[in-house]
Amino acid sequence: MAITRTHGNTVILISLMLAMVLRILPLPQTLVIYNPDWVVLVVVYWCLAVPEKFGVGWAWITGLFCDVLTGRLLGQYALSYCIIAFVCVKTHQRLRVFPPSQQALIVLFLLLLGQLLIFWTQGIRGITLDPWRYGASSVSGALAWPTVFKLLRRMRQKHRVQ
Repeated sequence: MAITRTHGNTVILISLMLAMVLRILPLPQTLVIYNPDWVVLVVVYWCLAVPEKFGVGWAWITGLFCDVLTGRLLGQYALSYCIIAFVCVKTHQRLRVFPPSQQALIVLFLLLLGQLLIFWTQGIRGITLDPWRYGASSVSGALAWPTVFKLLRRMRQKHRVQ
């Protein structure tokens, strides 16, 4: 039985939880630098697909959960996800016109923006990070975007999330 339209929040929550699991999935050290921020990809998708249902507030709460999940400074991912969601919601009508393969370039920009915000907040704390290490995860996230887009769209259509 498919989830009705009124249970769309459940589908969104499940996809966010799965993304958080992928975010903390233990990987070999050589693959860690290529692990994209799956949560950002899911946030971007829902902001593009249903911006009236999923927006900056949801992104903020999701970011706070990621802060706690990863042990980062509280509000660090919340700020990053919030700004990314704002850009997506404001430009969703333009971005939805492009096919997923072209949206991947915009997703790359959004992932790099998120990394820049993380570097900035870490820099305020006096922590230095290697930007090249995080650039690889942004590129792999952009490459994964068409697949993520198709999977989430299929899930959204199956469960009639509107």
